[in-house]
Amino acid sequence: MKFFAVFACVIAACLAAPLDDSKNAQILRYENDNTGLGNYNFAYETSDGTARQETAELKNVGTENEALVVRGTIRWVAPDGQEFVLNYIADENGFQPEGNHLPRV
Repeated sequence: MKFFAVFACVIAACLAAPLDDSKNAQILRYENDNTGLGNYNFAYETSDGTARQETAELKNVGTENEALVVRGTIRWVAPDGQEFVLNYIADENGFQPEGNHLPRV
């Protein structure tokens, strides 16, 4: 029974441990694909809980309505441990962010 109590305490301490400090964050994953023709996508994730992915596509190519459409998500953890997620689209209509932490308009 003692073993179980100690084991439970160790697991709880590990789960409560803070994520890596941003100053010491390590890159865990990085992907990048850029055709050089307007389309691209990239993604990365770091040990401090930050992650980002973004994709862009050129639409209406060769017309006067040609526009780059960018979609992405950014995730980060604040110093107090709260996780934030920001989804966005940027296109001919401007930058359109969405996130629970943003005021509703």
